[in-house]
Amino acid sequence: MGDDPFVGETRRGRPTMNDVAAAAGVALKTVSRVVNNEPGVNAATAGRVQEAIERLGYRRNDSARILRRGRTASVGLVIEDVADAFYSSLSRAVEDAALHHGYLLFSGSSREDAARERDLVLAFCARRVDGLIIVPAGSDHDYLAPEFEAGIKAVFADRPPGAGCEADTVLCDNAGGARTGTAHLIAHGHRRIAFLGDSPGIFTAAERLRGYRQALAAAGLPYDEGLVVMGPPDPARMRAGLTRLLAASDPPTALLTGNGRTTVETLRALASLRDAADAGAAGGLALVGFDDFELADMLGITVVAQDPARLGRTAADLLFMRLSGAEGPTSRIELATRLVPRGSGERPPLPRRDRTAG
Repeated sequence: MGDDPFVGETRRGRPTMNDVAAAAGVALKTVSRVVNNEPGVNAATAGRVQEAIERLGYRRNDSARILRRGRTASVGLVIEDVADAFYSSLSRAVEDAALHHGYLLFSGSSREDAARERDLVLAFCARRVDGLIIVPAGSDHDYLAPEFEAGIKAVFADRPPGAGCEADTVLCDNAGGARTGTAHLIAHGHRRIAFLGDSPGIFTAAERLRGYRQALAAAGLPYDEGLVVMGPPDPARMRAGLTRLLAASDPPTALLTGNGRTTVETLRALASLRDAADAGAAGGLALVGFDDFELADMLGITVVAQDPARLGRTAADLLFMRLSGAEGPTSRIELATRLVPRGSGERPPLPRRDRTAG
């Protein structure tokens, strides 16, 4: 390498096609043909160019090509939290679809913050992504109007866009799933069923509460606000909520938890309460969780399962259909859930004396 006249030049920066052409002793157009897999270069010359590419460490710069095409072959994904198993599965499915279509995926987490969602979306747009998949944290999406006018395509997943924003949307049947889970508990003899949900301003949490209420009404059971606990699923709040429920004069015999994180925190709180004065009530509760989660099968937890990978694939399919030029009215697709009985949701209510035993 010490005698290579081009080493000094390439050390100052990234090697260019001119460097490769000089090292291989060919015209610049020949290098371009080899790099872009175009015909018209004999095998020996192409081999010499490839050897120079590998020796110099040349990498194609796609910037000029992208500018000529007017497209970046990239899409942006904004989800709530990449650490959440539900959104990890969704994200993986979108990434697989993007790679299949030859696109690069940029992703970020809004952390349930509308301002952060907006900043992420606009940052992706500033980088000229061709399309977006958004799990919205906010309900105001007027900021997208200029991006839509500029040709950006968008699909909303898991939650719909705000009023006045027309875009393809893929949801799960949140109300139907909660209705099924509640009806399952009712069918096993429960009449005092508590609902533990996420913050009521979140679309999915509100829809699941609606499904819970629909199942109660269908069974002729009253809706009791005292049996509802809504808010972020942090440990202290979950323990306080369960303590209040179990201390009531007529405590619940069953729980419907509104998402995977809420279910996990509920199980932790119940485990701690079993060592306290509420052991009888905490130990005898039936439980159905909305969302499957890791080890739920090992723990015997009955769940209403969504399919986050299918949600991601469906959203990606819609986006790439739009990017391929498909026109027409926007779609709103609702994916079914399924009940997975594993034991915790099939427990009958304990007699009152057992429920209040400590």
